[in-house]
Amino acid sequence: MFSDPAFVTCPAAFQDPVFREPTPDEVRLVARQVGETPPVLVAFEADAGGPTLASGLVAAGQLDIVQGTVFRYSRENLGTR
Repeated sequence: MFSDPAFVTCPAAFQDPVFREPTPDEVRLVARQVGETPPVLVAFEADAGGPTLASGLVAAGQLDIVQGTVFRYSRENLGTR
């Protein structure tokens, strides 16, 4: 889970991301957009349903690894099961 996101660019829907270190150009792009190099900068390639892989880039203040499904909509009554 990304905390304090500063910059996100990625397809609306994708699967099977393969994470990689951001390129120097990606680091410069984000630094220009947010005014500094953020503590967390993650790049990835993923299947977005097109003929080639789509790229994604996320800059944030912190990254916490949490296993589970990510929902893109509001859910009510979330209790432990």
